[in-house]
Amino acid sequence: MKNNPVVPYILILAFGIGLIFFMSLQGADNKKEIAAEHEGGGETTETTDANADGAALVQSCIGCHGNDLSGSMGPNLHGLDEAHIVEVLTKGIEGTPMQPNMKTEEEAKAIAEYISTLE
Repeated sequence: MKNNPVVPYILILAFGIGLIFFMSLQGADNKKEIAAEHEGGGETTETTDANADGAALVQSCIGCHGNDLSGSMGPNLHGLDEAHIVEVLTKGIEGTPMQPNMKTEEEAKAIAEYISTLE
């Protein structure tokens, strides 16, 4: 009885597909590092990290203040003083959805720093 000549090709095909799949997973895990290398040499600064944290934290603000934080149900946040933003996020505003202690002091500062960069 002879061996089927198609079997080695099927095994090679399956191995190749598996290899491509696992390599794509590796690339997906490293996409932020790869993008940073292409954009800025892979170096980050403390300001960039703070802005990234603020950008991530500000996602909870979008529901009331709009996608670009220029106002919707809530007011426009562009141009507000950082100290005022920190105060509102930590102490709240009575009669509004802005309740006291919505954010920690550190989170509030990161959000305020990010919002101050918006135009």
